This record gives sequence, C-alpha cells and structure tokens, in this order.
Amino acid sequence: MSQSVSLTFPDGSVRSYDAGATGRDVAESISKSLAKKAVAVAIDGTVRDLSDPVTEGKIEIITRNDDRALELIRHDAAHVMAEAVQELWPGTQVTIGPVIENGFYYDFAKNEPFTPDDLPVIEKKMREIIQRNASFTKQIWSREKAKEVFAAKGERYKVELVDAIPEGQDLKIYYQGDWFDLCRGPHMASTGQIGSAFKLMKVAGAYWRGDSNNPMLTRIYGTAFSEQADLDNYLHILAEAEKRDHRRLGREMDLFHFQEEGPGVVFWHGKGWRMFQTLVSYMRRRLQGDYQEVNAPQVLDKSLWETSGHWGWYRDNMFKVTVAGDETDDDRVFALKPMNCPGHIQIFKHGLKSYRELPIRLAEFGAVHRYEPSGALHGLMRVRGFTQDDAHIFCTDEQMAAECLKINDLILSVYEDFGFKEIVVKLSTRPDKRVGSDDLWDRAESVMMDVLKTIEAQSEGRIKTGILPGEGAFYGPKFEYTLKDAIGREWQCGTTQVDFNLPERFGAFYIDQHSEKTQPVMIHRAICGSMERFLGILIENFAGHMPLWVSPLQVVVATITSEADEYGNEVAEALREAGLDVETDFRNEKINYKIREHSVTKVPVIIVCGKKEAEERSVNIRRLGSQAQTAISLDEAIASLSLEATPPDILRKREAKRSKAA
Repeated sequence: MSQSVSLTFPDGSVRSYDAGATGRDVAESISKSLAKKAVAVAIDGTVRDLSDPVTEGKIEIITRNDDRALELIRHDAAHVMAEAVQELWPGTQVTIGPVIENGFYYDFAKNEPFTPDDLPVIEKKMREIIQRNASFTKQIWSREKAKEVFAAKGERYKVELVDAIPEGQDLKIYYQGDWFDLCRGPHMASTGQIGSAFKLMKVAGAYWRGDSNNPMLTRIYGTAFSEQADLDNYLHILAEAEKRDHRRLGREMDLFHFQEEGPGVVFWHGKGWRMFQTLVSYMRRRLQGDYQEVNAPQVLDKSLWETSGHWGWYRDNMFKVTVAGDETDDDRVFALKPMNCPGHIQIFKHGLKSYRELPIRLAEFGAVHRYEPSGALHGLMRVRGFTQDDAHIFCTDEQMAAECLKINDLILSVYEDFGFKEIVVKLSTRPDKRVGSDDLWDRAESVMMDVLKTIEAQSEGRIKTGILPGEGAFYGPKFEYTLKDAIGREWQCGTTQVDFNLPERFGAFYIDQHSEKTQPVMIHRAICGSMERFLGILIENFAGHMPLWVSPLQVVVATITSEADEYGNEVAEALREAGLDVETDFRNEKINYKIREHSVTKVPVIIVCGKKEAEERSVNIRRLGSQAQTAISLDEAIASLSLEATPPDILRKREAKRSKAA
C-alpha cells in the first residue's frame, strides 16, 4: 500500500496525495486553468518549485499575480540576463545574481567592462530567450562534478562558490534550455513566465565578494514586475525621485554641502541653517509644557557605554576619543555619544525621585555621531553626525500604556502638520539576541499590542498597523512609524521603544507610595528621528517647493524699474515687520530674468513692484511654479502672507484662544 501525503488548503479543506506528487500535480488536481497559471507552491510558507514533491503541511498554489511571485520573476530575470550576456559575449564569467529591493543584479567577470550602451542589446537578447519559453529544470550534482564542469567552462568564480557551500548541503543546478547555473532556487516553471515588464537600469563596478583586494567585476542592475503598469509606475517614481533629489535641490537652493574633509557631516549654509532651525523651533514648541529640555555631554567615558551595553552591542558604530599628544598622562578611552539615553539616565538619577513626580519626560535635540561605511553615506539621509529629536520618559508600569498613546498622538499630529496623511505603525517584537527576562518582554509586548489596537481603533482605519516579528531593539519592543511621501515612497521616521533594561543596568529608581525603591519603565521616543534626514525627506516630498512657514527665504521683492526701488524697500520692510524672511532684488535686469533666477532657487513668493504699483500702493504676487500674477493691495498681501507663514501649531493656539474668548 503506497504512502500518502496530507495537505491542508487555504480554505481549510484537507486532501491526500500519493507520495511523490509534485506541486504541479496538486494544481492540476484542482483545475487545469490553475495549473496553467501556477508558478510555484508554498508549503508551510516556504516557496518551492512546482516540480518538487510536496510534503505534508499547509499548501498554497502561487500564481503570477501573487505578491510572492514577484521575487521569482526577478530571480528568473537575473538568470535570463546572465544567459543573454554569455550568448552575446562568450567567455564572460557569471558570479552571483541575487534579488534585491525593487529588482536584481548580476556580477560578471569580463575583460572589457560593460557600458550603459550594452544594456539595450542585452535586453533585446533577454526578450528572445523569454520567447523561447524554456522550462526551468533542477538537477542535484555532487561537489566534485560541479567543480569539474565549471572549471572546464572556465568559470573559476563558480568553482570558488561551490567550495563555499557547507558540506552536506545539496548542490542545485538549474537549467533553462541548455544554459545552467548554480542556484539555491526556487524558480518558476519556465522563462516565458517572466513576462516583458522588465528593464536593465545601470552598470557599476563591484569587487568580488565586496573585498577591495579581490578583482573588480561589472555589476548590471535590473528591475522586473508582473505587469507593465507596475514597471511604468516604478520608472515614473524613479524619474520623480531624481528630480526631487535633495542633494541637487540643496545645491540649487544654496542650503548645504558635503566635502571629503568632513565625510558624513553637513556643512550648513545660511538658508539651510535657517530651515533647520525652523524645524527645531517648531519641535521645541510642540514639547512645551510636557517635556523638560536637557542637554547631556557629547563625550563620555567608555565605562558608561559598557554599563549601558552599547560598547558590546554597538561599538563598531561608535567613534572612540582619546587625548592627543604626549603632554598628558590621561589614558582613558572616551566615546562620542551615538545616542542620548545613558546621559538622560544620569540626569534622572541625579537627586531622589518620588512616584508623585512621574512621568518625567526629558527631551534633547542632541548631536550624535555614528560610524556609517562611506559607501552607505547619502546626503542628509545617511550621515555620521546628526541631531536627534530624542526624548526619554521615566514612568511607572501602570503609566506605560498611557504614555505610549500620548506619544502616538504627538507623532501623528507632527506628521499631519507637514502634510503627511498616510501613516503606518508597526510593532517590532523581541529579536533573537536580546537582554532582559522573557517575563519583562511578555509584559512590554502585551502592553504595546493593546496600545497598537487602540491606535488602530481611534484612527477609524486611517492609520494602518502591523507586526514586525523579531525586529525589536535588543533592550525592548518598539513602534515604528512610517510615512508615505508625495510620490508614494515610504520613510521610517518615528519610534517608541519600551525599555526595562537600561534602568536596571544603571540602578535607576524612584520611591513608590510604599516608600520602596522601584525601577521605572524607560520609554525612548523620537518623532523626526534624525532632524537632518527629516529635512531631506521634506525637501524631496515638496520637490523644494516648501510650505511658506518652512521655507528659509519666503519672499523676494523684485522691482521692474529703479523708480520703484524706494517703494520696494518699503514693501520689504513691512513684510519683515510682519515676521517674514524677505530679500530684495533691485538689480538692473529684466523682471523675467529675475523671476527665472529666483524660481530656480525655489523662492515661494516673488513680489513684483513697478511704477504703477508704487502709485497704487499695490503689489503683484508671483507664486513658485505658476505663470500667473495676482494684483492686490499691499495691506492685503501682508495679511495674507503673514497668515500663510505662521506655523500650524501657532495657528491652532490662536484659534483655541479665540474659541475660548468667544
């Protein structure tokens, strides 16, 4: 009597199949049309080839429109690209070709590196291969056979990869027609299932295995989607992102620059620093009444970081500081702070605290430094020195949930003030490497799960929520806040992290109602995260067309003729008295030239004054991005622009006062 395999389907039904039945057999047993659409199967969540024998568990038939099929499409496209390259340039060696975020790449060893002009040629050959619709088939080879075959083909990098595979692991070889490669899989049924929605993006240099001591290879990047519309949308977003690149806009707007002598740190120009300080001032106002703003030292003895655990967990990302010169006998090792939490604990510990004082909320716009590899640096988005809008709340266990909700309300309100409406809040749970007892983690995760449900309920569906298993900090679970920008990109910014670990390590306590020493709960909180990065996000979100209240230069008063210069000065001074940042442009240039020049630097409002305006005490307002001019009286312009330039939090306070007075 033959053995059978029991499979559970998504609808809960259970069916039995003969041992050895493949995923394709299962799909065909349901319907011929499903078998035709199927590209793979998943058993207990693990994606496998359709040709693999099924094993007992929960089975799902994966079709091409399944989200999980996208990785297979990209993986298969990488293999087809490698075949195309070797057909076009025999003797080229293929190395590794993984799927990455938004696409794939393959590294090649070729005497003459590829150029961007080669990409359309490779794409054309890929389309030919896809049209052949060759089946993907899998063979298991011995280590000896694999090394012998690849060595005979001159594929020395593949031989090295075979040697790196641990003993006991199968060596899988995937064929697509006559071409084959060493690969873990899985793959779809045939090359034809890749479709036509793919594009090769760029070429770059890459050292073999990322080691500069190894040979330089050529890397070809590509992307692929299940539908052409998705590819078109992705390419549109890339084009928009290039236009909005904050590094280019930073140059055009004269905001900041970077240079080799200060890698990963920002050289702020006058306008950029004004914008940065506007952001800090806004955040500072949002904390008034609830937080004490403090400032902890930049440099602390390494013993403090050893106590916190950062020296062991985070040392490779920290900048060590020692005393230079031979004049001192001080051989202590210090570190530039990568975060503010140990310093804030020292402030909390200074003096006895009562339960009546809790929660105590300490905030700091603290400059921190973290080592990032030079290749990872990216304008304001990834730096080595930045300002964190950091805060730490010390509270009782009973206050924890309420504090998390209070933080949530503040974070969402801040994002809304900057125009971000689509927010996702995800709970990151305990990682494998962590500190603290399971009981403490259970308690923290339970509270935060309840808070997450409350956030979702209170938002009435506006805020999406989710779980990130194993993504918590080593000391506690956390909420991660992700916002979506104007072109659909997602940015993770705010965090709320519950921590039982650091108060214990540092012996922090308060005196409870029973006159006993009790350890507080410590909640780490950031809203913008890195102020520099958040400003970069704002620049790209608005494409440099900043809201008037954020813009570093709000108005330029430009005159048409020198006869209007005196009136232009009067207009500029009146606007400055109303609180706006204003510059004048009285140069002997045509007005259209002036408008074009200031539009390049993204000045939001250009006020044009001529002889007529001076006589009528009026102005012409030209908005960035618009060809139209609006003629209004000077008094109307001052009132309108003053209101628009007022930060939203101040407007809310004014409105609240008016409502209260009424």
